[in-house]
Amino acid sequence: MCCISFRAYGVLMKQFITKLATDEAGQDLIEYALVAALVGLGAVAAMRGLKNSVGNTFNGVGNSLTNAVA
Repeated sequence: MCCISFRAYGVLMKQFITKLATDEAGQDLIEYALVAALVGLGAVAAMRGLKNSVGNTFNGVGNSLTNAVA
């Protein structure tokens, strides 16, 4: 038969679940991941908002350089 009784198995499972529920080892990693996701979303939103302004600036610089060479 088996080497562990159902009662002992239940006690071990209860201890395992209690330890798992109180463990905070992965909490920092989740917080850093959430902060990184928020920074990424903010960067994407800022880039979309500045897309036309940056494009117009580069076109202006390119036109100035072209006119200066010609």
